[in-house]
Amino acid sequence: MRNPRGSVSRQGNYAGAISRLVAFAADVAIAWATLLFLVGVVSATITFLTGRSIDFRSLHLLAIVVVVVWSLIYFSYQWALSGKTIGMALFGLRVVTAEGGGIRSRQAVTRTLALPFSIAIAGLGLFGIVFRIDHRGWHDRLAGTCVVYDWDARAARLRWLARQHDLAEAGQSRSAQ
Repeated sequence: MRNPRGSVSRQGNYAGAISRLVAFAADVAIAWATLLFLVGVVSATITFLTGRSIDFRSLHLLAIVVVVVWSLIYFSYQWALSGKTIGMALFGLRVVTAEGGGIRSRQAVTRTLALPFSIAIAGLGLFGIVFRIDHRGWHDRLAGTCVVYDWDARAARLRWLARQHDLAEAGQSRSAQ
């Protein structure tokens, strides 16, 4: 999946651990914010319709179920729809099949369900993201997926350097002939 021309584009290369971690942290923050917003809307609606407020803090089991279901929906739906979550889109990442194609809904759900197990067992399932060449964790291997860069990793303001670099390489290869 390497770019043979050596240009600045990282598109299609396996995404590194730091990029994936930052995107995941953004997704967790976004998922929590949207969940809190939705709970607030439901609470306000119930209070408006019934005149009584509900104390969600006393409903521990319901809270756990809601968080698990929301997390499953948040990640699986976005991966199945476009191959990336909001956090992944912000940092230029995409989930694809191990062969590089788009993932199916079943793979998205499998990846989402396997992710907590990769984290839970002392983080052992995440070691592959750091140490394997393809940067695949347990959840990636189980779902048959990998994460790749979906846009140029370098800032657009540096593109002029790449053009000059490519021109210089072309001039050097001509002079060597």
